[in-house]
Amino acid sequence: MSAMPITKHLAELRQRIIVCLVALSVASAVCYAFIDPLFGVLFRLIEPWLTADSSLVFTSYPEAFFAYFKLALVIGIFVASPVLFYELWAFVAPGLYGHERRFVLLYVVPSFVFFIAGGVFGYLVALPAAFKFLAGYSSPDLKLLPKVSQYLDLSISLLLAFGFSFELPVFMGLMGLAGIVHVEMLKNFRRYFIFVAFVAAAILTPTPDVVNQCILAIPLLGLYELGIVFVWVMQKKKVTENKR
Repeated sequence: MSAMPITKHLAELRQRIIVCLVALSVASAVCYAFIDPLFGVLFRLIEPWLTADSSLVFTSYPEAFFAYFKLALVIGIFVASPVLFYELWAFVAPGLYGHERRFVLLYVVPSFVFFIAGGVFGYLVALPAAFKFLAGYSSPDLKLLPKVSQYLDLSISLLLAFGFSFELPVFMGLMGLAGIVHVEMLKNFRRYFIFVAFVAAAILTPTPDVVNQCILAIPLLGLYELGIVFVWVMQKKKVTENKR
């Protein structure tokens, strides 16, 4: 691991941020060009809970435009995530030792896969459960007329929350690579993480019922166990490299 002047670090950071912004801008622009079918995919989640005389509404002229813009931006994040994660890990790698650098670059693909998996889980499982619960409050005296901006804000926040939450094994593996945590420490913390997972599920989901919170908490527990495996692999590889 060689020292690098702070000015070179800043110059490299600036270059990688520019690459990320360009990739995100291009991906978002492409998504905006197909915003109607993309919005249609998201609209399907709430469509079953709308009656014949109800629909998504917008109450100001720019509301629909900004809602579509945010949707294109968020989908662009998912589309550009391979580039974003590569630039992140490529920036971190030069500050590590040679054998550690190889391990970090191997995290590019898992980071992308887990991020997409989190978004897919949010779309297929969490969002339908949330909308079903929230739409259940409608009645003959209380008609559901959701605003498009509020609907998209809720959907976007949950999709991003699940995308980043599913990065837990990657984050744990990197902490293990850095020597911050080890397998026995994580095993001992397992009982406390069960509480943390259910608290996180209660915060991330807008629905207070136990069933939906379990839908969110159980995958987090599984990801934690997978993270322990990642740390075990990192520790084993470090021991092998040190023996060479």
